[in-house]
Amino acid sequence: MLLLSVALAGPALATGPLAPSGAPAGAFPKPDRPVAEIVAPQWSSEAERDRAGEFDQVARGMGIASGETVADIGAGSGYYVVRLSPRVGPGGKVLAEDVTPAYLASLERRVKGLGNVTVVRGEAHDPRLPPASVDAAILVHMYHEIAQPFGLLHNLAPAMRPGGRVGIVDADDIPSRHGTPPALLRCELAAAGYRETGFQTLSGGAYLAVFAAPAPEDRPRPETIRSCRDAATPR
Repeated sequence: MLLLSVALAGPALATGPLAPSGAPAGAFPKPDRPVAEIVAPQWSSEAERDRAGEFDQVARGMGIASGETVADIGAGSGYYVVRLSPRVGPGGKVLAEDVTPAYLASLERRVKGLGNVTVVRGEAHDPRLPPASVDAAILVHMYHEIAQPFGLLHNLAPAMRPGGRVGIVDADDIPSRHGTPPALLRCELAAAGYRETGFQTLSGGAYLAVFAAPAPEDRPRPETIRSCRDAATPR
């Protein structure tokens, strides 16, 4: 199988945060939308996702290539992690980041033996990744669960290398139904200084939105960020 085709030496490295804390959550405005509850580490069965070609569509849309470092923010069950590992190859790295202890423990077990995978414990508003270390970051079906999106985006930006891509996969629905309307997503990313570079609809009704992160010195100051109105959720 493709997932087992790359021989990677040594066990996956299980670790805590990889960088000091960034700006605190309290420095940012709260989002003007509901925050969905984290209910499961995956939103659909892996077989269903494979049949829909989800990973291949996202990997192609993100331009993920051999030798790159890819961060899976909110890695959950590790669906993307084990598929990214052979795609980036032994010269690349996968940073499997999450904040839920049970998910982190499960990830450590699942990726054991994948020598290019590092399990990272982050914070809800801060992925705690090293500066200028990431070529591509993905946030898959979890953006609507982020209680402090402006903080997470602000603290993710310094981890991105120049030319790095941030891809968000979500359903086109209101947050309480585990989705994010694209207009709201674009507004929140723009408020944090991100620039949209691509958008495509995926099989099954989800979408992939790709953004370029601001350079660390170009990030809006936390106190200048304004929340975006959620016009889709009934008041």
